[in-house]
Parts: sequence; structure tokens; C-alpha cells
Amino acid sequence: MRQATLRILIVLTLVSATAAAQGNYPARPVRLIVPVAPGGAADFAARFVGQRLGDTWGQPVIIDNRPGGAGNVGVDLTAKASPDGHTLVLPITSFPVNPSLYKALPFDTEKDLAAVVLVGSGALVLVVTPAVAANSVEQLIALAKAKPGSLNYANSGNGTTAHLAGELFKRMAGVNVVGVPYRGGGPAIVDLIAGHVQLYFSTLPAAMTQVKAGRLRALGVTSLKRVAEFPDIAAVHESGLAGFDVTYWVGFFMPAGSPAAAIRRVNADTHQVLKLAETREKFSAQGLAVGGGTPAELASLLKADIAKWAKVVKEAGIRSE
Repeated sequence: MRQATLRILIVLTLVSATAAAQGNYPARPVRLIVPVAPGGAADFAARFVGQRLGDTWGQPVIIDNRPGGAGNVGVDLTAKASPDGHTLVLPITSFPVNPSLYKALPFDTEKDLAAVVLVGSGALVLVVTPAVAANSVEQLIALAKAKPGSLNYANSGNGTTAHLAGELFKRMAGVNVVGVPYRGGGPAIVDLIAGHVQLYFSTLPAAMTQVKAGRLRALGVTSLKRVAEFPDIAAVHESGLAGFDVTYWVGFFMPAGSPAAAIRRVNADTHQVLKLAETREKFSAQGLAVGGGTPAELASLLKADIAKWAKVVKEAGIRSE
């Protein structure tokens, strides 16, 4: 009798837990860790999607900005959180770069986090000052080869997407352009316009106002396909550097071991938010295309980017500061 009662209790417990995970998720407010200070595309995406998820769930999604360590502080906090489905993180664009940039991370990027859904992605745009005698990527490469070391490219910080794009460009084009580090994209754009540096891989929102004003010239976007909002700007890939692909992305992750039902729910409800016309419009203003896809697809994207950028970091000798 005692054993039968025990078996019944175990079954009831499992059924209750499953029902809670599937039907009553989330059971309380969800914490969404954003590993940067407020402001910027990643923070915007987290707040925009988080607000709408909270509206759907009837539970608030609380944004917890945890900047520091190129995003590692917030990711580590997530990796060590309870895997109960009520903690999310939206890592910043350095996420797949950091495993090769830092010798000893306090977490395993692939093993300690569970992929949930890709939220958005974006391309950079290669811009030059009007004084540079190049109207295309091919002409820029020819100019750089004719005058080795005469061109400087700005990067918005060590290990940033702009930095890696510059290093990948150097290696694929076989040119000698000199990298000049800046503390963020704002100062890089200012010095580019002033002519202190000649080229920069910028985010689209930061560059296109200056391009339209004639202060900068856009030569190519870094995605394999042209960006819908700027169809007249060719992709670098189709302009002399076949296979050149630098896209940054943001997505939701949970601590490893989080309930599969919670991951499925967040994935499905995020898809509903991403389908909204308002989402596409707001994301576009931030230089982002809406994401989507399965958790497995996001995990595969992370794995591929870790391998891709590890090669660039090693060849360029980039190290954490």
C-alpha cells in the first residue's frame, strides 16, 4: 500500500509540474537580462519584444541591464541563474566572439545556455569619406593595394563587429589598411567625417543620415544580400569580395536545463511579436531585420559564428583589453 501511494504521489507531482510548465507559464514575472547599458539596438529589441511578451502573458518582463566585460557579466549571471524558465538573456553582438577573445570565461557559451529564438539581425555598411577616390568596393581595394598602409579604418572597440569586419576585409582583400580603435561608434563617425580616418564599417542607422547629407559615401553592405531599405547599395559580397558576410544578431537564451515547455512557449510567442508590422517598422529604424526560427537553428548559428570569428581573432592577433 505504501509503495502504491508513493507511486501515485510521484505521478501526480510529475503531472502537476508538466501542467505548470505548459499551461501556467510564466507563473511569475520574467527577468530579461540585457548585458549593456540602456540604449542601442540590443536594449531596444529586448524592451520592445519584452513589453509585448509581458502583455501576452499577463506577467511583466522585467529588463535588467547588466553591462560589463563585453557582455560577459550579464551572460554569466544568466548561466548561473535557476533554470526554471523565468530568466532570459539577450546577449549583445560580441557574444559569439568572446569565447576566442577571452582566455577564461566563467561560463561555457554553448553548454551553459539554452538557445530559445533569434530576435533580430543586422548588417553593417562600409562607408568612406568623400576624399577617398573610390566609388565601389573594387575601387577601394585597388586604391588600398596601390598605396599600402595609406588608408586607416575606424573600429568602434576591440572585438566589436566593426573591428572584426575591418580585419576580415583586410584578409579577404589582401590589403594593408591600418585599424584605429575608438570607444564606440559615435567617436568613430565623428573622426571619419573629419577625415582623420578614411573608412569604417558602421551600423546603418548611424551612417545613412551622413550618407544622405553627402558627408560620407556608402560602398557596400556586409550581408550576403542587399538590405531592403537601401536597395541601391550593393553587398560587399557582390562587389569584389565573394563570400564576405558580416552580420550581427541578437537572440533569447535561457540557463541550460530550463524546461523545454518554457523554451517552446517563449519561442512561439516571440514569433507572434516578430510577425507584427509594427515590429518590422521599429526594428528597421534600428537597423535590424526581424528574426525567428527554432532553438536548434539559433544554436547552430551561434556555433558557426564562434568558429568563424575564432579564425579571424587568431589571424589578426586580437586580444581582450
